[in-house]
Amino acid sequence: MASKPKKVLIVDDELDNRKFVRAALEDEGYAFAFARDGADAVEKAAAEQPDLIVMDVQMPKKDGFAALYDLRHDPVLKAIPVILLTGIAEKTGVRFSADAVSDYMGERPDAFLDKPVDPAKLLATVRRLIER
Repeated sequence: MASKPKKVLIVDDELDNRKFVRAALEDEGYAFAFARDGADAVEKAAAEQPDLIVMDVQMPKKDGFAALYDLRHDPVLKAIPVILLTGIAEKTGVRFSADAVSDYMGERPDAFLDKPVDPAKLLATVRRLIER
C-alpha cells in the first residue's frame, strides 16, 4: 500500500508566489495546502497538520515572523519545519539568515531563503527538512 504523500503548507499573500512554490515542488508528489497570511497559516497548520511550511515574511494581518513565533509556541505545531522566504534583501539590501531571525524573534526557522528563490535550492531544502 502506498504511503500518504507529505503535505506542504504554502503561505504567501501573492497568488503567483504560491503557484511558483507549488510548481517547484509538485513533481515530488507532495500534497499542498495554502494560506494567504500569517494568521491564516497558523489556523491552516492546526487544521491540516502539514509536514512542512514554506512561508513568506512580508504579508498583511500577521507577517511570517509573527506566525513563526505562534507556531513555535503551540505544543502541537512547534515541531513542523518552517522555511521562511523573503524579498527584503532585494528591496533593502539587508540580508537575513536563520540565525538573524532567531536573534531578532527568539525563534529560529528551519531554513531561510531569499527571493527570488532558486527552485532547485528550494526543492533541495524541502527534501532535506521533510524527510528528516
